[in-house]
Amino acid sequence: MALANFDTLPGVIPVFPLAGVMLLPRGRLPLHIFEQRYLQMTEDAMSADRLIGMVQPTDPADAGERPEIYQTGCVGRITSFAETDDNRHNIVLTGIARFQVQRELPPDALLYRRVSVDFTPFKQDLDAPAAFQLDRDKLVPALKDFFAHKGLDANWDVVEKSEDDELLIGLSMVCPFSPSEKQALMQCENSAERADMLSALIEMARYEMGVGMNLGGQQ
Repeated sequence: MALANFDTLPGVIPVFPLAGVMLLPRGRLPLHIFEQRYLQMTEDAMSADRLIGMVQPTDPADAGERPEIYQTGCVGRITSFAETDDNRHNIVLTGIARFQVQRELPPDALLYRRVSVDFTPFKQDLDAPAAFQLDRDKLVPALKDFFAHKGLDANWDVVEKSEDDELLIGLSMVCPFSPSEKQALMQCENSAERADMLSALIEMARYEMGVGMNLGGQQ
């Protein structure tokens, strides 16, 4: 899902800083909202354009109210919204386009943060993805090793049946990489570059766990 017209993207958006969590264009990110400032943010977004920007703090250990944030994030539209009995929100953000933060706006009376953004460097995010091909014969065995050593499971039938673009986005978002590694994936220029980086990150993790250096999964 994407906005039809680049010119309709706003110049100011609310942002949700969350370490280790990344949204990519065309990706879907479920969120459980319970802090008052983000409840306010979600309700304001629902009454306006439904847009929220996801960013990461530069220091994952910074527990302050307004940690420094990376300058590149991704805006998503709320495509699913449900309110719980205890007034919390379950939402799904569908990624639209990445942005560059220009400056942060004063907080005024709002509890949440807003930034002035520029979408121009990532205008291509609104286009259909350029063709590329994942080397699944190498990627999937390596991914199985990686998940096994992390104690994670996956529906491998779904992995096999997913389109390349869908799989690349999903793996980039859900794999347990460090915040800085996720940010590097976020800032890749295109899908082919992101696919290369994803494979490299998985291979590095496997090597560190003593699994081996071969993306084919042989040890």
